[in-house]
Amino acid sequence: MANRHRSLSSNPSPMSRREMMSMSLGTALALGTTALTPHRAAAGANNYSPVLQGGKPTRKPIFKSLKFGMIQGDMSILDKFKLVQDLGYDGVELDSPGGQDKQQCLEASRKTGLPIHGVVDSRHWSVRATEADPKRRQECLNDLLTAIKESNYCGGSTVLFVPGHGNDGPESEIVPRCLDVIGQALPTAAKLGVRILIENVWNRMFYDHDGAPEQGAERYAAFIDACKSPWVGAYYDIGNHHKYGRPQEWIRTLGTRIVKLDVKGYSREKNNWCEIGDGTIDWPAVREALDEVGFTGWCTAEVGGGGRERLADILARLNRVLPN
Repeated sequence: MANRHRSLSSNPSPMSRREMMSMSLGTALALGTTALTPHRAAAGANNYSPVLQGGKPTRKPIFKSLKFGMIQGDMSILDKFKLVQDLGYDGVELDSPGGQDKQQCLEASRKTGLPIHGVVDSRHWSVRATEADPKRRQECLNDLLTAIKESNYCGGSTVLFVPGHGNDGPESEIVPRCLDVIGQALPTAAKLGVRILIENVWNRMFYDHDGAPEQGAERYAAFIDACKSPWVGAYYDIGNHHKYGRPQEWIRTLGTRIVKLDVKGYSREKNNWCEIGDGTIDWPAVREALDEVGFTGWCTAEVGGGGRERLADILARLNRVLPN
């Protein structure tokens, strides 16, 4: 697999629009014309001060994507890329380890001009960084390193990573385990320019699973800060913790730690996930909060997929709730 990855020793070619779109804000700052180091770029992002127009922060673009597994139908990988491009999506996100054939996806991306903006670690639930067995944690690290390398190979900028599960032990034990796994992956992530993004999920970590519905994101933010690296950030799922707090407030707490977004709906009344735009999430407040923290970058739908009609509806919903 190693010989399939892009060489880091070769001189970079001029950056195309597709490559610019595939980068997070933090990576763009780090690699752009300002020649900032990653640490200086992260510091600049954390000191973001929005330009006000008419008393409101300037709106920055959000690129619309979907998980590649949502594209259903008896089609080749190339035809799936063509379908998504034709519908108007800005990019796709793959799975790794395993998942889609990365060489075929890269070729399809090049032929269509549709970016692959990153990958999801496909085994982070079954092989966890918080497990007590060091052999299992080493396996989790190997999976994460594979995902980092395959994201880089495909032109992606990130790996979505679930840090573990609270059932693996007390927080005093599982947090150091997870920090150790991430820490061992950071040299590779930094070398390849791929950020490890921590997703908020129902894993009984950094929130009270049986607690009140008005919890905050402080513990989530503190974990990201504990990683002490600009190559770690938040992949904030807007719908996942609506049961436990208000997404707009979580966004304000996380601020520029947020690099990318997952998007789904949630209904507190039905206590279940739902279609994007349905349910009880206050989407105008969410968009306003994203404006306030200066977010720009990728949002990816994470809902049930389908064929052309279904995928077109999902994109229309994304554009309604997170307009540019």
